[in-house]
Amino acid sequence: MTDELPEGLWDRLRADPLRAPEHIALAAARRHGPAAAAWVAERRGQYAVSGGDLAVMAKKRHAGMARFEGAATGIGGFVTLLPDLAALAWIQSRLVFFVAAAYGYDPTDPMRPAELLVLRDLYPDPPRARRALDGLGTTVAEAYIGSKVQRDEALAARLAWMVGKRGAKSLAGRVVPGFAVLVNAVTNERDTRRLADRCIAFYGG
Repeated sequence: MTDELPEGLWDRLRADPLRAPEHIALAAARRHGPAAAAWVAERRGQYAVSGGDLAVMAKKRHAGMARFEGAATGIGGFVTLLPDLAALAWIQSRLVFFVAAAYGYDPTDPMRPAELLVLRDLYPDPPRARRALDGLGTTVAEAYIGSKVQRDEALAARLAWMVGKRGAKSLAGRVVPGFAVLVNAVTNERDTRRLADRCIAFYGG
């Protein structure tokens, strides 16, 4: 599923795993911001819908995307763990921009990726997150230097946190080939729906 990420993003995540959330947030702003604006404009041009209606549409759409992605990458178990987490983080980042746009927030505003990081509990407030994205203040962590295995472990931990999975138990079923198909599909959808509800509360008031 990593081929769905923007070109070069996967390499940046592997090289700088502890700042994977920031890399994803910045790439998401470039890709998902314009897409969210176009989607809202198209929907409002076709239907008489409220911001809440659009947010629910976005929730359902991204929950379905997360479920399908999880089932597809669950076949490989541990081998596809990192691609699954990266793809899920990408889908969930897209969700944030679409919900923001649904409620009338400019999805291309530079504060949107900062809010994404706050909604994922990586920073306490948007200004601090924005400073980190701009290379100022305190980032989540400094660039990681270590073996490939160590970098992959660090990347798995950061991506797991970003997609709402806390602790080793949340990843246990995802490393068993075959069985992970069901686990990934169910938990990816659940966690994405949970994030959607948080976004709706944040942007919808």
